[in-house]
Amino acid sequence: MNIEPIAYIRTVFAEKFGIPRQSNIVDGIVSTIVFEPRYRNVEALRGIDEFDYLWLIWHFSANERETFSPTVRPPRLGGNQRMGVFATRSPFRPNALGLSSVRLLGVDRENEEGPLLYVAGADLMDGTPIMDIKPYLPYTDAHPDARSGFAPTPASHLLEVHCPPHLLELIDEPLRQPMLDILAHDPRPSYHNSDSREYGMTFDKKNIRFKVLKNRILEIISINI
Repeated sequence: MNIEPIAYIRTVFAEKFGIPRQSNIVDGIVSTIVFEPRYRNVEALRGIDEFDYLWLIWHFSANERETFSPTVRPPRLGGNQRMGVFATRSPFRPNALGLSSVRLLGVDRENEEGPLLYVAGADLMDGTPIMDIKPYLPYTDAHPDARSGFAPTPASHLLEVHCPPHLLELIDEPLRQPMLDILAHDPRPSYHNSDSREYGMTFDKKNIRFKVLKNRILEIISINI
């Protein structure tokens, strides 16, 4: 079976560290889906405007492994407990495929790069290959009463983020709250809990340095442009 990318995505996430662990956890960040030349046909998008959300099937291009591991260490369990790979959303999978729902913001059918899709809520790194796009159907795809196993709502894991006003001004205004939301969800590996360790996250081509104190307060130390 041969599978080739139909598109790739442009996002503010230049590296894996700091990307939201699930789609739609952080809103307000606009990403662009750019189609490969073979698929730059506006007819392929006929009717897509009628849907609010889309499913993206994509390739974990930065997480390929040559060997198969039946178990992984989910971050939500602290990184020290193993679960079956098929019971998780780990990027280390036999076929390295990801699935994300994103909100469709708009369609540009007249761009010189071909038709573009603008979406929100993406949890993909910049340049990630997209293998397919399908509409999200709430009457069959949404199950609000379903159990979520060891990964319940992330609200209880949120950090309190402190950022000096002069540093926050270095971030473009539309991206300030999304950046704070990403940090509130704690991008660190779950087994890191030292309040003396400094972390760096690349966001919108800026390096954000921060520490997390034991009282669950995240302090932004610097933002380098």
